[in-house]
Amino acid sequence: MSDSYQSDVRPARLVASEYAQRFADATPRLTRTQALLEAERCLYCYDAPCATACPTSIDVPSFIKRIADDNLRGSARTILESNPLGGMCARVCPTENLCEAVCVRNTQEDRPVAIGRLQRFAVDALMESAKPQIFTREAPTGKKIAVVGAGPAGLACAYVLARKGHDVVVFDANAKAGGLNEYGLASYKTPDNFAQREVQWLLDIGGITIQNNWKLETTTQLAGLRKDHDAVFLGMGLATTHPLGVPGEDLNGVQDAVDFIATLRQAEDLSTLPVGRRVVVIGGGMTAVDAAVQSKLLGAKVAHMVYRRGPETMSASTQEQEWAQTNGVVLHQWLAPVEILGRDGFVAGVRFAEQAMVDGKLQATGREIAFEADTVLRAIGQKLGNPVLAAAGLTLDGGRIATDAEGTTNLPGVWAGGDCRAGGLDLTVEAVEHGKQSAHAIHAFLTT
Repeated sequence: MSDSYQSDVRPARLVASEYAQRFADATPRLTRTQALLEAERCLYCYDAPCATACPTSIDVPSFIKRIADDNLRGSARTILESNPLGGMCARVCPTENLCEAVCVRNTQEDRPVAIGRLQRFAVDALMESAKPQIFTREAPTGKKIAVVGAGPAGLACAYVLARKGHDVVVFDANAKAGGLNEYGLASYKTPDNFAQREVQWLLDIGGITIQNNWKLETTTQLAGLRKDHDAVFLGMGLATTHPLGVPGEDLNGVQDAVDFIATLRQAEDLSTLPVGRRVVVIGGGMTAVDAAVQSKLLGAKVAHMVYRRGPETMSASTQEQEWAQTNGVVLHQWLAPVEILGRDGFVAGVRFAEQAMVDGKLQATGREIAFEADTVLRAIGQKLGNPVLAAAGLTLDGGRIATDAEGTTNLPGVWAGGDCRAGGLDLTVEAVEHGKQSAHAIHAFLTT
């Protein structure tokens, strides 16, 4: 590192007008003409592979055909019947790895139908209509369910149960409902307060109460939920981040990427947010991309995104990696952090050891490199980290809650889904499916 290095973390790196421009919608919605033309590209396949690839099993050809017929309300109904958070999933779902990856247009034209953008077009049209709530609630059953966590899994579970006439109380640790959708996604993916508009649409079905600023901290709390409710669904996500485990993590300027993103999402004035001149993000997933790109958008001169393995094992999709590079982020692979360097208690850089695969194992090559930095963001994954669950008798698998395919846990009357459930892909759309399937299982449990 240079002897002349000086830490430089400060707000207002840009003129005021630049913030709105830089953080505008990364993928603007299709116009009506664009949507109709794109819908006409669909072959409306029988036993369509795109529908099978969707974790929530949306009837993709059906909703696209309705767009082609200019029946946007009918199209949105088809989407939301399978995925009540279809609007957000259309914005953040890795469609390039799921439905669009298996579109037959890939073999014919080397370009899939833009399923995600068409889904957003239909759902947005409904949300902005005079009567956006197209479903009705069944007669009250008198049953009451507790949902812990107002993220995608919890909201989906609550919505499906409310539609079936049950009363649902959603307990959440944050000041706003939405979970990852509200606090964990880049601002340019969810502009115009869409996360809260979607939450409001879900609540409009009736029968759902949100209790904010509530944390599951004792076994007595969980026992009380089980006693006072006919069923409990746990969908609290992952609350604790993995440490790097290297010297220097306690220096000023080291922060969890999820906290950085949450702060940015809740800021009313982006010019007040401080950002380093040189930012190093450690990790290879979507959170790392979001943190690195937004650092650049806030005015960082250099943003490095560093991953210890090769690009083919990064959890960030190829499209996400390209997006990062388009926004000036420098990607590095095969580098593992060894030490965070500091001066006077503040971050000054990060030292990395080059890695290589030897006989199937990751090993250091002996070569090292250091990057100057005044901000280091950790994005190497999260864990459940709640001792209450094991203490209450829940079976855990790899630190997450063990369940069957319907989310049933080993505790009677308790289900779980989303990122806190073992064996998942940590995708928003999968969390929605977990919540939906558990809701059906809970309904069957309560009515048989």
